[in-house]
Amino acid sequence: MSIPLNPLVAAMALALALAGCDRAVPPDTPATAPEATAPTAVATAPAPMPESGAVAAPQLHAAMRELWHGHIVHARDYALAVHAGGTADAQAAADAVVENATQISTAVAGFYGEAGGKQMLALLGGHWGAVKALTDARAAGGGAAAEAAMADLTANAGEIAKFLAGANPNLPEDTVHGLMLAHGAHHSRQVDLILADDTAGEAAEWSAMQTHMDMIADALAGAIAKQFPDKAT
Repeated sequence: MSIPLNPLVAAMALALALAGCDRAVPPDTPATAPEATAPTAVATAPAPMPESGAVAAPQLHAAMRELWHGHIVHARDYALAVHAGGTADAQAAADAVVENATQISTAVAGFYGEAGGKQMLALLGGHWGAVKALTDARAAGGGAAAEAAMADLTANAGEIAKFLAGANPNLPEDTVHGLMLAHGAHHSRQVDLILADDTAGEAAEWSAMQTHMDMIADALAGAIAKQFPDKAT
């Protein structure tokens, strides 16, 4: 799914797309392993969009929500297709994730330079590569391959945190790290529920995952608006 965004909004929204904002959890939240930080799967309604007068850059907030949802929608589609044995559908979903990552990286290159864009693409590739490998390994029965994929996902969370904390002074590295670990935990739990045919459990986790993405997107948009007050509005 391509995400139609106003070019100016895209440049700002995509530049820190995987930051996992600093207000989604308290700054002193410990950065623990993905499985330990996985949210309890309870049914939750998507967070309401803040009133336009309550945020510094409402268009940016909306763009960030759309971007984050694109990432998790395509990753979920991949897991569902793998479990159903739909090779073509799985490939299409994987291609969509990569397209989304390329959009993000191209925007980062335009905002932070070519080197920043290349680094973001490598980090996004690492994130998706680990999620995809985890999905494939668990669908095949788990084992060492699944453990290795989870280790890669955990390591990638630290790499993303370091990069994005350096890009935005409003995003403390430790906090971003914890948030990225929690994001990986959502992927992990969702894959398990899909593979177990736990429809009700996955629906609840999916709702929680979407709400978590909204929280990240809203707070990340706020961090970007604080860093670039003139551009964000």
